[in-house]
This record gives sequence, C-alpha cells and structure tokens, in this order.
Amino acid sequence: MKILVAEDDPVSRRLFEITLTRWGHEPLLAEDGDAAWAVLQRPDRPLLAVLDLMMPGLSGIDVCRKARSQAGKRPLHVILLTARSETSTIVEALDSGADDYVVKPFTPDELRSRIGAGIRVVELATQLETRIGELERAMAELKELREMLPMCAYCKKVRNDQNFWERVETYLGKKTKAKVSHGVCPECMEKFMRDDPSLLK
Repeated sequence: MKILVAEDDPVSRRLFEITLTRWGHEPLLAEDGDAAWAVLQRPDRPLLAVLDLMMPGLSGIDVCRKARSQAGKRPLHVILLTARSETSTIVEALDSGADDYVVKPFTPDELRSRIGAGIRVVELATQLETRIGELERAMAELKELREMLPMCAYCKKVRNDQNFWERVETYLGKKTKAKVSHGVCPECMEKFMRDDPSLLK
C-alpha cells in the first residue's frame, strides 16, 4: 500500500522508507507539512498517512485539518507522530481529525501494529464505498425502469437511452444484469399451440 510519511528529520525519514519498504509498502516521503499537503491533493493520493506533529511550514495537525476539510469519497487514515505524551496534545491531535497517534520513541512492532490497524480500517471503508456505489447504481436503474418506457405497439421492442430500438429482454438484461429466459405462459400455450401437439413436446 502507498503510505505518505511526512518527517522533517532526514535520518528518521530514511528509516521510515527502509522499514516500510521491507514490510511491503510503497512509502511516499515528504520533508515538511507543505510537501505532505501537496501529496494529499493528488487525485491518486495515498489512503494512509503518517505525519510528524511538529514540522516546518504546516504542522501535522494543520495538514490533518486541511485534509478533513476537503475530504472526498476516498478514505484517508491519518497517524500522527508526537514526542509529547501530554493528554492535551493527544486530544488536540485526535480533534484535528487524526485516526491514531504514536508517541516517540516507538518500537517497530508498535508502528507495524498501528499501520496494520489503519490498513484494515481503510480496506473496510473502501469496501463500504464500493457497496454504496453499487447501491446508488441499482437505485438509479430502478428509478429509470419506473419511468415511462417507449414500446413499439407491433413488435414490442423498446427505445433505449441512445434512441435505438431493441428487444425487451436485451434492454432488461443491460439495465438489471438479469438473465432473461423464454417460456410460454398458459394463455399463449392454449391460444397458439393447442392445434399443433408437436409444439408441446
């Protein structure tokens, strides 16, 4: 997974790069808050960010607040790094929109656990987003089917959205993803097949 790491200390930044790469992730490095914010504004921005609380330019809290104020549909899980363990600092970090925090110094195992939890949250949010999109599309199709549908009085074809005429089963198959099978209702069987028993075989 792509993970943004915003850390102004070059040694710490390099350690993050080595560690995350070893764990199978793709770290995107930023040397300050302004660079981190630029990364988060990209259309393909990462879904998980590790931000140092105190950085030149925008702080980690500033970046988090800006990200939350412009949140789109794509999920974003933010972990803030802080050297201060005071309750007021932690509260401020979480109030800014951070999802988690890590107090320096921390162990690699702790960081890996925090990132793992963040990945699980992001994956669940992504799945939910997909389900919502499917539901919205289904509701749109249902609404369209409820509206008046032009049908030829002779051949029973219907006019689709592109103003072309097509068979009813073809139209329904596209709109509902249902597989349309053919059969004969009892009324038509009596009306059209009673004089030809071979058709009933």
